[in-house]
Amino acid sequence: MIELLRAVASHSADRPAVIGESGRRTYGELVADAEDYAQRLRTQGIERFAIVSNDIPVVVALLAAASLTGAEACVYAPDILPDEMLRQAEAFAHTVVISDRSELLDLDLPDLTVYEPKSLATDGGPVGELPAARPLLVLTTGTTGTPRGVRHDWARQVATIVRAARDGSGQAWLLAYGPQQFAGLQVLLHVLGSGATLVAPPVRRPLAVLHAIHEHGVDHISATPTFWRFLLAELRVDSRPRPALVQVTLGGEAAPASLLADLHATFPDARISHVYAGSEFGSTGSVRDGLDGLPAALLDRGDGDVAIKIVEGELWVRSTAAMVGYYGEPDLPDDQWWPTGDLVEIEGDRVRFRGRKSEVINVGGTKVHPLPLEERISGVEGVRAVRVYGRPNPLVGAVVAVDVVPEGDVDEATLRDAVRAACADLPRPWQPRVVQVVAELEMIQGKIVRGSVEPAAGD
Repeated sequence: MIELLRAVASHSADRPAVIGESGRRTYGELVADAEDYAQRLRTQGIERFAIVSNDIPVVVALLAAASLTGAEACVYAPDILPDEMLRQAEAFAHTVVISDRSELLDLDLPDLTVYEPKSLATDGGPVGELPAARPLLVLTTGTTGTPRGVRHDWARQVATIVRAARDGSGQAWLLAYGPQQFAGLQVLLHVLGSGATLVAPPVRRPLAVLHAIHEHGVDHISATPTFWRFLLAELRVDSRPRPALVQVTLGGEAAPASLLADLHATFPDARISHVYAGSEFGSTGSVRDGLDGLPAALLDRGDGDVAIKIVEGELWVRSTAAMVGYYGEPDLPDDQWWPTGDLVEIEGDRVRFRGRKSEVINVGGTKVHPLPLEERISGVEGVRAVRVYGRPNPLVGAVVAVDVVPEGDVDEATLRDAVRAACADLPRPWQPRVVQVVAELEMIQGKIVRGSVEPAAGD
């Protein structure tokens, strides 16, 4: 990562690189910060550490410092609770955490040391050439408990960015992902590798993000489809001129056709891309035809950096940017194929996503996929966002449950009836048995949490 910063700083040191909580940092300043942190890591003898910070310039500089020294960095969620931080530190044998959060700096623990970034001692000596081994640990979402550690190599990730790099001078990109997410890391690398500017709002909620978009002239945004739905809802009630977006990118979840149509209508001059990537297999590139799913022609591409195939209805990927291996496990072969967990079907010339294997609802032996239901319900008037999931049932194993976030001031009973009516022509197992109107959806790292959910007391 340090080489990306140095490349831009060599000819445009004063170009703004990142705008975050601590203000604006140029490419030259980030290189200086990274080299300073690298000296401190080497002086302190730190070979592995976790980062906990919501200040993206600090996170970027620490990641670049780790890539310069060969230390293995791992970014935790910036708002992680102390107890969860301790649990993850124990799970991944982290004895050092670097953070600017005061409540974490005050912890007195026998097996974990928390440093404020600049408190690390330094001998002031320069750090030499890039080391041969440059590890990076990325944690999975962890929706079912402790996340898994995915071991990556900086050289693989940077090589992918360098091969695809275009001049991004003058572009302002929004960071709508958390810095701990693989998608967030991909945005960081893409923006810094192209010499663009990254805008990181202190709070990643649509209304706060909209303020940052207007304030800093953001014209490129990459976010999950769920995030885009909420941002579009905020735009509909925003009195300011509509942002003149040049690039709209979706990732992290399947992008439904209705959302793509809304984005086309809202930003007619923007290029719309859908990125398919995963923590284990890296990024497979982007689809820029504005259609949902992937082109079926990609299945015939057997060589190059990325290859995909379908095995028993599940998408598998092989990529040169794939992980080295899981934490605590041996390295994997370079030609490893990855089962993605995404169920797909071929329709004409498209590979359509049907949902995650883990999200399929088994209703008395009938497999119900949440995504097609969510697509249908999202078209109901008065629905701002929707989540379809399974609720355990003693008779049939599970029933379909729906949470809807209303658009504006609507009658809840009328909205529930409209949702049921929209699904009335479906086979009975697919029809929602529970419809709830909620203020917000249950999400982790910007993605909707599906799968079976136990009913709350009194339901």
